[in-house]
Amino acid sequence: MKIAVVAANGKAGRLITDELIARGHDVTAVVRTENRSNAPHAILRDILDITAEDLAGFEAVVDAFGAFISEALHLHSASASHLADLVATTGARLCIVGGAGSLLVDEDGTRLLDTPGFPEEFRPLASAQADEVALLKTREDAAWTFVSPAAVFLADGERRGSYVLGDNRFTVGEDGTSALSYADYAIAIADLVEDGGHVREHLSVRWA
Repeated sequence: MKIAVVAANGKAGRLITDELIARGHDVTAVVRTENRSNAPHAILRDILDITAEDLAGFEAVVDAFGAFISEALHLHSASASHLADLVATTGARLCIVGGAGSLLVDEDGTRLLDTPGFPEEFRPLASAQADEVALLKTREDAAWTFVSPAAVFLADGERRGSYVLGDNRFTVGEDGTSALSYADYAIAIADLVEDGGHVREHLSVRWA
């Protein structure tokens, strides 16, 4: 497949890029500055400046963009909206790296980020990503998939080579925790891109 990875220079983006390359896909990094990933091709562009022409011919677009300072959190929704506009035109699949805070903890629709024990320092980011997925749910014209990792998301965690795929509900593994490594998240993203299903769904990924 011909796949574009937006924000391929980031920790998640690099591992996703490497996983896709290892599977034989033709991967292009879409990055603001110099391409520091292992992708053999690169498009240098700010995320809101990406055009439909840039993405022409790609079968899938993985959005690994992340903003963490308060002044930039609005870019989660802005970039998702922009990329949805583009793939609605080009026909590509859009797979977005999300966060755990938007997952539901009960049948009343309470989100994980709204629970008392949720860390205050992560609440603004989680709220921005929850707004992002809410916006995507209004987009019936684009083939998007929003993928929330586990609550404990380990940048340098082990690669087990396995994971549990769920819907938009927060669940825990056999040890009572919700955890996952970036490496196994990259495997899940690559599997979802190759599978081509779960269109317009909010999914979750964790270790068993």
